[in-house]
Amino acid sequence: MSDVSRVPSGSTLEIHDLHVAVGDKEILRGVNLTVKAGETHAIMGPNGSGKSTLAYAIAGHPKYTITSGRVLLDGADLLEMTVDERARAGLFLAMQYPVEVPGVSVSNFLRTAVTSMRGEAPKLRQFAKDLKTGMDALSIDAAFAQRNLNEGFSGGEKKRHEILQLELLKPKIAVLDETDSGLDVDALRVVSEGINRFRSSGETGVLLITHYTRILRYVKPDFVHVFAAGRIVEQGGPELADKLEAEGYEAYTKASA
Repeated sequence: MSDVSRVPSGSTLEIHDLHVAVGDKEILRGVNLTVKAGETHAIMGPNGSGKSTLAYAIAGHPKYTITSGRVLLDGADLLEMTVDERARAGLFLAMQYPVEVPGVSVSNFLRTAVTSMRGEAPKLRQFAKDLKTGMDALSIDAAFAQRNLNEGFSGGEKKRHEILQLELLKPKIAVLDETDSGLDVDALRVVSEGINRFRSSGETGVLLITHYTRILRYVKPDFVHVFAAGRIVEQGGPELADKLEAEGYEAYTKASA
């Protein structure tokens, strides 16, 4: 794809002692994490451990109230920004359940998003070329460009479209919330290849949230963090994912109870 020079270098996401609540219930209880350009971090943990809460809280979802802590992207306070400002600052969230947007075509949505990120509209011919290149790489039928965004898409099609956004927008930090959820083997391979293309420049950071190790066979993490009861309870390299595959999360959930 074109315009690779626009990808920022040296970006860092810093999460300091983050506490997040939903209503009166505290979900995150002091999360500390730093993701630098060139790094891929996998966050693993059982259901209800706070993994997705972390993703949506730093992206600015109104359901989640940040009660204390800081989130910085290249030194700028994300928590002082609106959702769209966070995106323009370089934060990207691939949602576990992408929403349908009737009446808005995939092509129009993506061109509007790219325009917002760059501050100017891409040339139509170049955008069409980039879009086709991205769709071909992800095995997305060309007809999808004119379909309403995510409307009637299968789970795998929605996830491929999320990765298409990622490749076109070229953010500084990508937060991928259970991108492997609901994918068959072929779709998992295609989506993983897209993630690997995105991170191949070494100038972007990836925070990959998952329950399972299967995507980590394709997208090799530099660091693995285990979540339990709203905090990181163990950290390590890729070998930690193998340990979780063999032993499960029970020891961590019991220790955090």
